[in-house]
Amino acid sequence: MKPNKFTWIVLAGVLLAPGVSLAQQSEISCTRGGMRRAVDLYLEAQAKGDVSGMPLAAAGLGYYENMAPADIKTGLISTALKIDHHFSLFDESTCQTFTEVIVTDKKNPYVLATRLRVNHDKIAEIEIVWTTTGYWLFDAEAYLKYSSSEDWSPVPAEQRDSRGELVAAAGAYLDAFLEKKIDLVPWGFPCVRVEGGAYTGKGSPEDSCEVGVPAGVNIANRRFVVDEVMNAVVVFCTFGAGSPNGGSGAPDTHLFRLKNGKLQYVHTLTHLLQADFRGNQGNQENQENQENQGDK
Repeated sequence: MKPNKFTWIVLAGVLLAPGVSLAQQSEISCTRGGMRRAVDLYLEAQAKGDVSGMPLAAAGLGYYENMAPADIKTGLISTALKIDHHFSLFDESTCQTFTEVIVTDKKNPYVLATRLRVNHDKIAEIEIVWTTTGYWLFDAEAYLKYSSSEDWSPVPAEQRDSRGELVAAAGAYLDAFLEKKIDLVPWGFPCVRVEGGAYTGKGSPEDSCEVGVPAGVNIANRRFVVDEVMNAVVVFCTFGAGSPNGGSGAPDTHLFRLKNGKLQYVHTLTHLLQADFRGNQGNQENQENQENQGDK
């Protein structure tokens, strides 16, 4: 029996459907797939040092490095980097993404924390906090080793914490830096922290992220990117408000992954020259403070 006209219409629809789907997937939007596409384009741009392929807002684009306005034409995003590892969070409630980027190139090593904000079909903001040789505890190869060995797969829906719970856990951790009320933090065991490249884990079930939490530092200027699917939250902030007795005010990011409501992984980057640590108050004091990972 020959196919009738209706059959041909159905077949044509089936054949055309994949093309429509691919087109939809390539669009930038405030959906998980759309924001993933935005991140893909960012990573391509960063690898090439060329932003021409990014759908940037024609007017009013915000580009920031280390929490200060910067020129996108001369900024780090316009420097080609050999990316070894990356992973991302997607916040559909605020149309923001976070991407951790690790570059171990010995001539040009970096660890980046990049935030994008999507506005309809355009990227409206790009913010990068970067660290490199000479910065606080920097070791890109160690960062790669520890970060890439962790499980950052999506968390089953029934095991996820709410957005409010994720923000509260991050807030409790950062609040502990001021008055050291560590009993309010949802510590998990084991929990490991990667800081610049330094690592708190020893492979023990008792590994804790509590080690090295200082007191008297106001973690200020907090902005959150939350991904419930990954059960994770990242905070862009400053390590203190910049006062002599309250921390340097250095740009900082703290990334938290929770498991069963408790901290599992903590990643932190601080844009602070090692030589400027505690105002560079002498080699002995610097060494002691580095060992304690205290007030930056």
